[in-house]
Amino acid sequence: MWIDSEAALKALYGPASETSLAKEVPALTPQYRALVEASPFCVLATAGPEGLDATPRGDPPGFIRVLDERTLFIPDRRGNNRIDSLLNIVRDPRLALLLLVPGVAETLRINGRGRITTDPALLEPATVDGKAPASGLVIAIESVYFQCAKALVRSRLWDPEARRERSDLPSPGQMLKGAKSGIDAEAYDQALPARMKATLY
Repeated sequence: MWIDSEAALKALYGPASETSLAKEVPALTPQYRALVEASPFCVLATAGPEGLDATPRGDPPGFIRVLDERTLFIPDRRGNNRIDSLLNIVRDPRLALLLLVPGVAETLRINGRGRITTDPALLEPATVDGKAPASGLVIAIESVYFQCAKALVRSRLWDPEARRERSDLPSPGQMLKGAKSGIDAEAYDQALPARMKATLY
């Protein structure tokens, strides 16, 4: 049976708990700021005319810089130049972040609006190995709240015993070959470590 109306969906689940609503605020609290500053990884979600995009962002903790309680800065590191998220943001500034901290089961969710900047005053402090990011994302926070631990507990994401051996799953070269015939998967995988080292920043 399909659920295709707000009324049917709300009837199925019932009202949200009081605490699940109370935890949402329009700016960073000191406790939420602590999670932002400890996070080395987030997923950035955007929307544009071609559809939706969710992309990983990561660096040492503190890479998501708190400019003030309502403003964040995230450097845009060197990548594959698809710039899907950035293209979305120049056309629709709405975005969402999901922040993770290794070993912590709660996650932090932030909704807001982004603008792309090339301001040296913001980019230069994010320089690594002499390379400043080409641009950065300034995020005006609209809402922030933590997500309870259930999803990470169920998934055992931080449980060492739940880890998979990388060799159990397709390699990057094998995945690329599966998407486009004619790719030399073995050569791609052999060159990947050096390419990763040379292009990380």
